Amino acid sequence: MSSHHTGALPANPETATLEGKNKVLGFWLFLGAEVVLFGCLFATYIALRNSVPDGPTAEEIFKLKTVGWSTFILLTSSLTSVFAIIAMHRQKVGQLLAWLAVTVLFGLSFLGMEIYEFFEYVHEGHKFTTSAFATSFYTLVGFHGAHVAFGVCWITLLILQGLKKGLTVVTAPKFYVASLYWHFIDLVWVFIFTVVYLMGKVGH
Repeated sequence: MSSHHTGALPANPETATLEGKNKVLGFWLFLGAEVVLFGCLFATYIALRNSVPDGPTAEEIFKLKTVGWSTFILLTSSLTSVFAIIAMHRQKVGQLLAWLAVTVLFGLSFLGMEIYEFFEYVHEGHKFTTSAFATSFYTLVGFHGAHVAFGVCWITLLILQGLKKGLTVVTAPKFYVASLYWHFIDLVWVFIFTVVYLMGKVGH
């Protein structure tokens, strides 16, 4: 483990400094903008989801079993990121980094399943340009997938930084903000699972 021992840190090291507070506040503002962005993509999808002149419909191609597993994996990763922040507040650097590493592994598993799912859909004739429904589906779900990939890279870099610098009032806000981001993309997925997949299967 890192030779940089934490020493006595405040109870909430992520907001112990003005810089840390600003980082967390700034991040909430960023998430607000992201909500608007995803909101637009959801609205577009809902408007176009029945626009299937040719090519498969949602009911025909969606496989809830695969998507159910993806959802389970991503929601579990949200839990492991909670454990990471609990470990951070207890100043257990090793546990913090270990839980973050598990979160990354779950994130990679989710991405692997999503890529597999997309290949299956394309194979069944559900390509990006097949219909307005297909285009809006891939844009929304793919945009979320890109956010997951970004989160995986970000948390991986933070783990490396944590190994090098340990837990300080400088690194703590970074871990905290990354955890918030991860919860956000998990929450967005819950909406995608409900609006896209469940409504696609039973909403007609």
